[in-house]
This record gives sequence, structure tokens and C-alpha cells, in this order.
Amino acid sequence: MPGKDYYQILGVSRNATEKEIKQAYRRLARKFHPDVNPGDKSAEAKFKEINEAYEVLSDPEKRRKYDSFGDQWQYAEQFARAGRGWDFNRGDARATFEFGDLSDILDSLFGDFGTRFRTTRRPSRGKDISHSIEVTLEEAYRGTTRIIEIQERGLCPVCHGSGVLGNNRACTNCSGSGAVVKPKRLEVKVPPGVRDGSRIRIVGEGGAGYGGAKGDLYLLVKILPHESFERKEDDLHIEVPVPFVVALLGGEVEVSTLKGKLALKIPPETQNGKAFRLAGQGMPHLGGSSRGDLFAKVKVVLPTKLSDAERKLIEQFRTLRPK
Repeated sequence: MPGKDYYQILGVSRNATEKEIKQAYRRLARKFHPDVNPGDKSAEAKFKEINEAYEVLSDPEKRRKYDSFGDQWQYAEQFARAGRGWDFNRGDARATFEFGDLSDILDSLFGDFGTRFRTTRRPSRGKDISHSIEVTLEEAYRGTTRIIEIQERGLCPVCHGSGVLGNNRACTNCSGSGAVVKPKRLEVKVPPGVRDGSRIRIVGEGGAGYGGAKGDLYLLVKILPHESFERKEDDLHIEVPVPFVVALLGGEVEVSTLKGKLALKIPPETQNGKAFRLAGQGMPHLGGSSRGDLFAKVKVVLPTKLSDAERKLIEQFRTLRPK
């Protein structure tokens, strides 16, 4: 398969299950995360490569296309329309494309540029592009930055997007496509309060236009699950262990928040499952100054390994309660 081998990047077999792929990704992401390897450019590049591989292999439809078309899986439909003569596993080009189909494929691969068969075009705006990123709940709470790498497609500087040179010869610099592709690194900001599925627009970082403005880049945000907090819109929910005696007689317990710990007063005779609302301790509202709330749900913890004296007191308590 030409291009990057996503299975090799994650260290899994081609028939790996979704669970195996997820486990491999989490293990590698922890190992190469930029926060764990500050200043290590090779680890940062590896982290991006791992994210790219997981984005495709974790999605059943994308994985199916990748297994068939390699790292050009995004253009599966165009290749299917154009003909089935390309063997991606062998890496040889045996396809015979009709002109219209080839033109469609080049437009999809290189943006809204003309092929060498079309030397004149009206000015047009560049295409928008998308890039997926994953952030933790803590990062979504505080806001963060990411270094991402995109494949920037721009007009060929030799033929200026026409695809041809003098005497109607195909441009050798861009192979007649009118476009050149090169990697570009960007530092992007993730604002506080982003949600799972949020789209962050970065103006002018999309595909190059033909005599027009560049398109935009859209970051597609995925929030990773948290071991303690559950997020519902901008509210957070957490279970708080409360000792049996505190639930019965009242007292205080500590509650974790995303910015530290708070003391929560537990009134006497608090029932298991009761939720307390801590106003303003949830997630920031995206683009605003207010915050959601934190709901602390009581989980009464019963004592174990009772001493003889404790057991006698409990027995005495039982005799005092009406049947």
C-alpha cells in the first residue's frame, strides 16, 4: 500500500479489532504526548502521526476506504467513478480514465484548480479543509493550543495554476495539475468551553484560491472521556463518596472540581443518590464569561470490618428503630 501504513504506525495487525486499535492508540498517545515530551520535536511528530492513523482506523467507514485506497481513501468515490484499474496494493497505475473523471479527481485532490486541459478559469475562492483534534476535559476547561500539520495546496508558481507552459506543454513542476502540495505547520488555539463536535474556524488557512481568497481551516474537536467527570452540555456531574456516619449525622466532605477541591457541607440524614448543585463550578460557556454548574451526587460508603464494639452499637441502633 502506497503512502503511510496506519496499521504499522499503531503497531496493530490489519485485522485488529476496534478495541485493539483504541488500546494501541491510548498507549502510544500517552507515550508521545507533547506534555510528556516537552521540546521533543520527534515525539511531537510521532504524536501527530498516531492521531492521524487513529482518526482513520477508528472510523469503520474511513477504515474500509483506507483498506481499499490507501492514504488516498478520501477520494474513494472519485476513483470508483473513474474506473477500477488502479491496484493500490501493488502500487501500479493501470487505470484508463475518461477525461471528465480525471478532471473531477484532480479537482478533488488539488482543490478547485484547472487541469492542463483547461487553461482559462474564472477567479474562485479556495476550498475549506477540515482537521480533527482531540483534547482532554481539562484542556477544554482552560483552553489550550495545538501544533498541527496540514497539507497546503497552492497554485503552482511556475504555471500560475494553468497547468501548461508555452506551446501548450504540460507544466513539469506540477505535472499539469496547476497545484503544488507541501506540508505546513500551524499553532492553533482551542478556546475554553469547546464541546465534543465543536468546529473552530481559522480564517484563511484552507486551500488556495484561483485569483480569489484562500479557504478556511475548520478544526473538528473531540473531547476525550474523563475518569471522574461526566459532561452534559456545560454542566459537570461527579459522584462523591460520603462515609455512612457523615451521611447520617452530617459533616463535610471534599469535592473535586476542574480547578481544585471544595468543601461540601452534608446535612444530617442525607440519602444515597442525593445531588448537590455547586453553581458556577462547571465548564465555561464557549465565547462567554459565565460557567455551567457542578452536580455532586452522594454515594454513601458503608463501613466494613466492624469491630465488636461497633457491631454492638449497630445492633442497639436497630432495636431502637421501629419495625
